[in-house]
Amino acid sequence: MSRKFKIRDQEKLYFVTFTVVEWIDLFTRQVYRDIFLNSLKYCKENKGLELCAYCIMSSHVHLIIGRNADSKLEDIIRDIKKFTAVKIIEEIKTLSIESRKNFLLWHFSKAGNTNANNTHFQVWQQHSHPIELNTNDKITRCLNYIHQNPVVAGIVLSPEDYLYSSAINYAGLPEQLIEVILIE
Repeated sequence: MSRKFKIRDQEKLYFVTFTVVEWIDLFTRQVYRDIFLNSLKYCKENKGLELCAYCIMSSHVHLIIGRNADSKLEDIIRDIKKFTAVKIIEEIKTLSIESRKNFLLWHFSKAGNTNANNTHFQVWQQHSHPIELNTNDKITRCLNYIHQNPVVAGIVLSPEDYLYSSAINYAGLPEQLIEVILIE
């Protein structure tokens, strides 16, 4: 792994991206977005995750995160990805309305079988490419990038109109799905 993409300072904030294998549009269904949000909530309450920003797009998730406990940030990231992958696969297998069931399981199985780190299925690409946010300029650029993602994708006209983003939190709107630590 490149030295550029390693967590070197556990006390800093990091911009990370979790990408679904083959950029599959997994998060078009609310059930999968909710699994991801519930995992973030659990890690905030039990593992010391500090969530400062997020945006769940159809094939990837952007986060600005830190930690406030003894857990290493890379361990929290690993736990989020592992838990969500297992829960998503379980949901795909049992969800009666999932019209893409065979497609999703085939692709996730193919990815899992070609990766020695997995046994059966792989939902997420291996790396999260953590970028240390060690300047105010980096923090501002990453925060804007995260919140502008659905605007650039043509999903909404304003960042705060996208429900699955912390732009709502930063705008002070009541529709917040998960509490974040606002970066000032």
